[in-house]
Amino acid sequence: MSAQATAVGQPSTSAKKTRKRILTGDRPTGERHLGHYVGSLANRVKLQEEYETFLLVADYHMLTTRLQGLEEIERNIRQTVLGNLAVGVDPSKTTIYLQSLVPEVTELFLYFAMIVTVPRAQRIPTLKEQMRDLDIAQPSYGLLGYPVLQAADILMVKGDLVPVGRDQQSHVEITREIAREFNDRFGPVFPVPDALIPEIGILPGTDGRIKMGNSLGNVVNLLDDSKTVEAKVMAMYTDPTRIRATDPGRVEGNPVFMYHDFFNPDTAEVADLKDRYRKGSVGDVEVKRKLATAINGFLDPIRDRADRLLRENPRIVDEVLHQGTARARAEAKQTLHELRAAMHLDYFGQ
Repeated sequence: MSAQATAVGQPSTSAKKTRKRILTGDRPTGERHLGHYVGSLANRVKLQEEYETFLLVADYHMLTTRLQGLEEIERNIRQTVLGNLAVGVDPSKTTIYLQSLVPEVTELFLYFAMIVTVPRAQRIPTLKEQMRDLDIAQPSYGLLGYPVLQAADILMVKGDLVPVGRDQQSHVEITREIAREFNDRFGPVFPVPDALIPEIGILPGTDGRIKMGNSLGNVVNLLDDSKTVEAKVMAMYTDPTRIRATDPGRVEGNPVFMYHDFFNPDTAEVADLKDRYRKGSVGDVEVKRKLATAINGFLDPIRDRADRLLRENPRIVDEVLHQGTARARAEAKQTLHELRAAMHLDYFGQ
């Protein structure tokens, strides 16, 4: 192993598959935020201790719904990787790689596309949701095939488990169908993966909307500085029916208190704020200031870790990606070798 690989601590490419494998991933939409932490990152850090984990930075998937502002993607990729490293995703335990640097996945996608019918692809529930949310009248071929490409991502590394929210469970189901169909037709090449649905909460946007995203401007990023966090928290949506601080307020469903529940470790303080809020004896300003303090306390070690990683090695993101991609490609080449042999496509020494 090279000196660089040792410094970064990539998993060995020669290690046999002794533990169950997980394939998880991020679309490079920008900086990782508190919603990402609650929805996937915290669980990801725990899972890497038990499973052999592959973390995909899915820039091909980004293109299925976005063809503008592509000059931002490289920066977004770096921010995505840095955010994962900052919360504790360890490249010695998790293989982090860039989808577009593994061309084998597009070949695997092609083979799988031959055994998935158009009506089956159209039955994916999230397809209609994406078209509605993005105001798309007709899906592109790429968007229609998104779940098939996702199946190629999962089966390329022979993933056994895929951590997903319940809304993405249908994507894992089509992957299971593809694996079974291929194995029945050609031979037992692929595992039939299971969805791993973590018991996690949902963090609303700072504006009260259920959907959270950088493009919506309703997030607190993991690497925001303390002043930025404070400004975002002080502008947060709260109980719209409460006109004065002396009015009894609603705690249930109130984003400010939902964030308190997730990020304020002082449960006695949170309970006191909730009690006084319901009685109308505390104002939004005090509640939000205490929340800003709690969130900054939560983010301090994450920001410090990101600063330290970049200070010690300014090329850390590049090295992690290149070395992780090399390992992912080795897995992909072996998978394609087995697939071609099963399909009798290994002619001319392929």
